[in-house]
Amino acid sequence: RVPQVHPRAEELSELYRELSQHPGLSSACLGPDLTTQYGGKYCSLYTEWSQRDLARAENIKFCRQYLIFHDGASIVYSGPAGTCSEIKDELLSRESPSGMLKAVLQKVPGKEKEKEKQFLEIWDQNRKVKSIDLTALDKHGSVHNDDQFGCLAWSHSETHLLYVAEKKRPKAESFFQSKAPELGTSDEDMGHSKKDDAPVKVGSPHPGSGGGWLCGCGADQAVPQGEQFVYYEDWGETLTTCSVPVLCVLDIEGNSISVLEGIPEHLSPGQAFWSPEDTGVVFVGWWHEPFRLGLRHCPNRRSALFYVDLTGGRCELLSEDTRAVWSPRLSPDGCRIVYLENNVLGPHQQCSRLRMYDWYTKQTSTVLEVVPQQAWGAFPGIYCGALPGMCWAADSRRILLDTAQRSQQDVFVVDTVTGTTTSLTADGPQGSWSVLTIDRDLLVARFSTPSCPPKLKVAVLPAAGHEAQTQWICLWDTPPVPGISWGIRTLQPPPEQEHPQYGGLDFDAILMRPSEGPTAQKPPLVVMPHGGPHSVFTAGWMLYPAALCRMGFAVLLVNYRGSLGFGQDSVASLPGNVGTQDVHDVQLCVERVLQEETLDASRVALVGGSHGGFLACHLIGQFPDTYHACVVRNPVVNVASMVATTDIPDWCLTETGLPYKPDVLPDPAQWTEMLHKSPIRYVDRVRAPVLLMLGEDDRRVPPKQGLEYYRALKARGVPTRLLWYPGNNHALAGVEAEADGFMNMALWLLKHLQC
Repeated sequence: RVPQVHPRAEELSELYRELSQHPGLSSACLGPDLTTQYGGKYCSLYTEWSQRDLARAENIKFCRQYLIFHDGASIVYSGPAGTCSEIKDELLSRESPSGMLKAVLQKVPGKEKEKEKQFLEIWDQNRKVKSIDLTALDKHGSVHNDDQFGCLAWSHSETHLLYVAEKKRPKAESFFQSKAPELGTSDEDMGHSKKDDAPVKVGSPHPGSGGGWLCGCGADQAVPQGEQFVYYEDWGETLTTCSVPVLCVLDIEGNSISVLEGIPEHLSPGQAFWSPEDTGVVFVGWWHEPFRLGLRHCPNRRSALFYVDLTGGRCELLSEDTRAVWSPRLSPDGCRIVYLENNVLGPHQQCSRLRMYDWYTKQTSTVLEVVPQQAWGAFPGIYCGALPGMCWAADSRRILLDTAQRSQQDVFVVDTVTGTTTSLTADGPQGSWSVLTIDRDLLVARFSTPSCPPKLKVAVLPAAGHEAQTQWICLWDTPPVPGISWGIRTLQPPPEQEHPQYGGLDFDAILMRPSEGPTAQKPPLVVMPHGGPHSVFTAGWMLYPAALCRMGFAVLLVNYRGSLGFGQDSVASLPGNVGTQDVHDVQLCVERVLQEETLDASRVALVGGSHGGFLACHLIGQFPDTYHACVVRNPVVNVASMVATTDIPDWCLTETGLPYKPDVLPDPAQWTEMLHKSPIRYVDRVRAPVLLMLGEDDRRVPPKQGLEYYRALKARGVPTRLLWYPGNNHALAGVEAEADGFMNMALWLLKHLQC
C-alpha cells in the first residue's frame, strides 16, 4: 500500500526551501588600513557565511568582501566589494598580524584508494607562495579544526605557524602478520643510513631569538604487535576524532614541522597562541585522567592555562589548577591575557568569571565575578561559549564580549582595570547581537530576531567613557520574514513552586505568532522548551520556529528557571529539581498564554530536543489532557539507563541532585532517584501521539534512550513513529536530516492536531 501524500506537503517543502536559503554569518576579518590618494582611510572586511544547499544535501560556505571607509571616529562609507564566492575544502584560515599573508589549512580528496590529505598553504596578496603536504610529512595525525582544541596562530614575526593536531599513532601489526623474507640487503644499499633512526630535532631556532630549538618528534618506533584493537578514548560528542592532541609548529622558511615536547602527559592541549616575543606558547590544558568526559558544551572540565618555553621545554602553570578555564586572549600590547573561568563539575553551563593574567607581573586578577541574580540595567553576567577570537580594543585595556541577558543577547564593553561594563546595544533594536571581531577599534557584529535572519553590522568603538554613543551601520540588511510577530513575556512561579533556597526567581518565554493567514486569529500552539538544561533561547533567528509560525502555528519558546542569562542562582536552582521545577515552569507558561492570548487550547503540541525532549516527554505524561501531539529529537527518557552509556555521566548525577565522582558507582538509592526523575516513569499516562527522531551517532544522548521510549509507547498502544538518521549526532544538524526532520515534524503536527 502506497502512503498518501499530505495535500500540504508540496507547500511545506517550498516554505522550508525558501526559509532555509537564508545564510548564517559565521566569521569576519578586517584587513589592514590603507590610505587613498586624498588621505582618507579604508580597509577591507572579509566575511564567511554558511548556507544549506538542499540539492547537494550539504552545508556550503561562501565569502563576501566589503570596503569600509572611516576617519578613526566614525564610518564614512561602507559597501560590498564584488559578489559572493564559494569556499571549498578549507578547514582553517588565518591572516598574519600585518595582513600581508594568509595561512590556509586545505583538505584534498585522495586519488583512488588514497586517504584524504591535508595541506597547509601560505598566500601573499598576489599568489600562493607555499603548499606543504602535512599528510606526506607524517609528523602527526589529522589537524584539529574544531573550535574546542583547534587553532592556527601566526608568530609575531610571521615566520612560524602554530596549530593543534592528533598525535601520531604507531602502526600496529597482528601477531600473525606475514613478513617479507630477509634478503640480506644492508640499510646503506637501500639508501637508508643507521643514523636516520636516531631521534632528531626537527625544526629551526624559535622565532624571536638567535638560538634554541623547537622540540621535534623522533623517528618511527618499532611496529608493536597486538596493538591493532587497542581502545583509544576520545573527547565525546563532535570530538570523536580527538584523543591525544599535540602542539605543532611550521617553520615557513625551513619547510619543517615540529611537534612540541614538554607538555605534561596528563594534559590535552588546545586553544594555543604565541607568547609575547615569540619565546614560547600559551595554551589551555585539559586533564584527561582518570578518563575523558565529553567536552563539547561542557566548560566545566578541569583545565588550566599553561606556558611552554621553546628553548628548554619547561612547562609553567599560569592559572589555578583546580578550575576550568578556556578562551584565552592576548592583548595587542602583549601585556595581558584575559580568559573565562568556571568551577569544575556542577552544571555544565553556568555564569562565568572573567580573569586576567599580567604577563610581566605574573599576577592574576578577577575582572568580572559571577552574578547571582540578574537585575535590569545591570550587567547580567557572562554566559558565552567563548570570547571573540579578537576581543581587545586598541587601548589594550577594554575588551568586547556578547552574553545572554535574559531572553536577549547583547554586546558589552568591559574595562579590565575597573571592571565597569557598558552595553553597546542597549539603544539598538531588541534581539540577538554577537561580536564577530574588533580590530583597531572597528567593530563587526551579527544581529537577528525571531522574524529577521542575520544582518551584518559595523561600528567604530568610541573612546573610553563614551561607549554608549556607539553608532551601528548595517552592511548587509536582510528584510524581516513577513507574517511573524513576536514578544517576550516574564512569568513568576506561584509561591508553592518557589525554590526554598533561591526564592524570587522569575523566567521568560518568547511567543511567536502568525500575523497573517487563516489561523492568525486563533492559531494552534507549539510549545518548545530548550535543551541543556542550562542554555537559553535568545530572541534571534531560528529556522524551525520561524517555519512553524509561517505554517500558522503560534510557537512558545520557554526559558524556564535554570536557563542562562538570569543569574547564577537561577542556574543553581535546577539541579535536583529536574522533572518538577522545569516541568512546572513550562506548564505554568502554557496555561498562562492560553488564558491571556487568543490561541486554540484544543490544539497544543510539544516539540523538544535533548533536555527539551526530556521535558516534552514529562509533560505529555504529567499533563496528558493539555497536549495532543509530541515531537522529540534525541530525548533523555531514562536518566538511570543513560548514565552508563553517555559521554557525560556527570550530567546524569548532577542534574538529579547527586554528587559525581569518577571512581564511585551510584548506590541503589541513587539509581532509584535517577529513575524517579525520568519521564519514563509517566509513560503509562501518555496519550498524545509521539514522533521520535534519533541520531545514530549521538554520543551525548545515545539513541537507545529513544528506542527505550519507542518500545514502551508501542507496548501501550500509543501512536508512535521513529526516524533513524545515520551519520548524524546529537544535533541532527546534517542538511538532509534537518530538512527531513522538519517535513516529518510539520506533517505529524498537522495530522494529529487536525489542522
